Amino acid sequence: MSPMPDPAVAALLESPSTYRVRPVFEGNNISYAIGFKHINYVSEAAVLNHFRVAGWPVGALYKRLGLGFEVVELRSRLAALLDVDDEVEAEVTPATKAGANEFTFKVAQFVQRDGQRVKCADSTVRVALRRDGHIAASEPYPAGLEQFAVPRLGEGERLELGVTPRPYGSLSEGRGTTGADPVLDRLIGEDNAFGWRWRMPYFYCHFNDRVQMSGFLRIMEEAEDLFLAERGLAIKEVLDTRNWIPVVTQSQIRLLDETLMEEELYTVYTIENVFKSLLYTARMDCYVIRDGELVKTATGTITHGYLTEHAPNEWSMATLDEATIEALSTPKKVTA
Repeated sequence: MSPMPDPAVAALLESPSTYRVRPVFEGNNISYAIGFKHINYVSEAAVLNHFRVAGWPVGALYKRLGLGFEVVELRSRLAALLDVDDEVEAEVTPATKAGANEFTFKVAQFVQRDGQRVKCADSTVRVALRRDGHIAASEPYPAGLEQFAVPRLGEGERLELGVTPRPYGSLSEGRGTTGADPVLDRLIGEDNAFGWRWRMPYFYCHFNDRVQMSGFLRIMEEAEDLFLAERGLAIKEVLDTRNWIPVVTQSQIRLLDETLMEEELYTVYTIENVFKSLLYTARMDCYVIRDGELVKTATGTITHGYLTEHAPNEWSMATLDEATIEALSTPKKVTA
């Protein structure tokens, strides 16, 4: 029979918590609304606070137990626009199954609108505690925590490389490369997809070592931005000429393996569906080359539509026209 968990671990597993937080101003890119990346940041912040109020803030986990807090999966659904001035009441409900080696939390985001409590988003957040080789634990794990301490984050699918990678070139390539590349060509094949290769910067990483979930949220947003520009739907031009701006209704990212600082990440952004002339879904798959093989380190999906401002500060869903549907649906072949 397993011993009773330490009270702080029991609180992580059983006790709901509430966190009041305002979204970061950086996420206010269009009009007064906060974008999907920062809505996800609010859910992550709420789970960080849940650890804090239970008695195990992430700094103490690292300094005392040598464990790195890792969001390994983050799924979110947008229910209403989040305003730059909103104060979010984020309710965190533990949902970890017996015997799991990851914590699971449900996060619901609420705001006050015209005297009404309105739900803006729902998230599922899964967390692992990664044993860190840079620091040794100075005390034993509290009862019930050890099952969540993992030696590494997953073991990603491995694919035969099958081609000779092109040298990355100088750092002057900046935001990476999106043109002809033998590895991207190998991964994309005949799919309706876009490829991007970029060296992972330290400021997307944490714990001296690896890309964290917020980094992959940024990669997903950047891949979308580059994809739209390649398909002739650059965001600024579409906003100026059609008064449309992309909006995310759902997003999901799962870390399958670790992506290390300054590794070259091959991101493939594949359009899966365009439906009802309102929304399109895309899948993001991320790879690194390791030991002569392609290792899949992250995957995710995102559902997009467009908003249009039909009156000052009043937004509604736009209907995709034929030219937009054609641009989203037709692969653009890149030749060397």
